[in-house]
Amino acid sequence: MPRRPIEIDVPDLTGKRAVVTGASDGIGLGIAGRLAAAGAEVIMPVRNPTKGEAAIASIRKATPDANVSLRQLDLSSLASVAALGETLLAEEQPIHILINNAGLMTPPERQATGDGFEIQFGTNHLGHFALTGHLLPLLRAGQARVTSQASVSARSGGINWDNLQWEREYNGDKSYSQSKIACGLFGLELDRRSRANGWGITSNVSHPGVAPTSLLAARPEIGRDSDTLGVRLIRALSSRGILLGTAQSAGLPAVYAATSPRAEGGKFYGPSGPGHLGGAPGEQNLYKPLRSTADAARLWDVSEELTKVQYAA
Repeated sequence: MPRRPIEIDVPDLTGKRAVVTGASDGIGLGIAGRLAAAGAEVIMPVRNPTKGEAAIASIRKATPDANVSLRQLDLSSLASVAALGETLLAEEQPIHILINNAGLMTPPERQATGDGFEIQFGTNHLGHFALTGHLLPLLRAGQARVTSQASVSARSGGINWDNLQWEREYNGDKSYSQSKIACGLFGLELDRRSRANGWGITSNVSHPGVAPTSLLAARPEIGRDSDTLGVRLIRALSSRGILLGTAQSAGLPAVYAATSPRAEGGKFYGPSGPGHLGGAPGEQNLYKPLRSTADAARLWDVSEELTKVQYAA
């Protein structure tokens, strides 16, 4: 028997402009669709326009009057990130919601972005750090809520300060964990700096639990030609309603964090089921690697240096 979908209340978002990265499939598509159904104008920056158009068609099938549109973005390229920033700044429309959701996971061999960064750290963290910085004037104008997507992989590990780009002894799982810890530290530090500098931005962190998405599926573009054993097991458990979430439920913590009147800046949201692997969204205690304000401040400085994107006070 199919399990009953999890429902959450989302406030009326009419008149709000939202930007959701990674919205062409999986969790991001579900997030974009939920925001659009609540009346938001949703900008979907995508790398693959064909997938993006299919995603828009899917959203409009469920919400015929959805206000959704594509922009071009490759988060692994700082030039592409800057170009999107210029495009949105030229549109002169305040941004009220930014969900930094896109990511990639564990390529079988170490890969680097065109800018020379380890591809998971460069895409999952540095790309979003740079994008948020470029959009800062629009986020301030919209008194935005920013939600950055971490992962259960951020429960352990840390920032590999002495080998940040994993040029020595590459470990795909640990470098993925580092990238998601970085996403969490950034989201929390953004809230602290916004409060200190009067930016008017509320920033928090979410995680999707575990669900069958494309992260561990076949991804020829990163050297994975077939589905991993992990994603096959996740699909099997999810389809039976055992512990794990679905692609639809996994996006709800980010939607809750970015829209609920009860969600706050500087907090962490995820599924509330056993092990926080699935279930309805709720507030959670910060994972230990996300608690260090010193690490967050250090990462911020390193990220500004690597991306050449400065957050003006």
